[in-house]
Amino acid sequence: MNQLVRRERRRPNAEINVVPYIDVMLVLLVIFMITAPLITAGIDVELPSAHAEPISPDEYDPFVVGIKADESFHMDIGSRQFRDLTLDELMTLIARERENSPNSPIMIKGDRRVPYGTVVELMDELRQQFGVENVGLMTDSL
Repeated sequence: MNQLVRRERRRPNAEINVVPYIDVMLVLLVIFMITAPLITAGIDVELPSAHAEPISPDEYDPFVVGIKADESFHMDIGSRQFRDLTLDELMTLIARERENSPNSPIMIKGDRRVPYGTVVELMDELRQQFGVENVGLMTDSL
């Protein structure tokens, strides 16, 4: 008996194996979850270094007034950020914000390349307009 053996041809499989893509996606997710808290937002200034103790956090968010090397101002209050301000715009903004939180400390974060006179002018305006006698100067620790 002679039987014909009929073989079926295999068709090509048109499915994509997504398991390796899922593995890559999970690795990328872990990398982003680890690096996201390390990314700091804000203006890049080179702070001068000094031996100083860090201040303790109070119940009020400090007003962090920054001066970039091009002598433009910015201000951070908690998570709110105000960028590229003139001195007059900065004083108007501080006046408005001090109505809501008059006891908030004011910290100056000046780039090391900013002329000393600009920092003194800012401190003088704060004293004249708002009676602020104590202003903190931010530095990098050594």
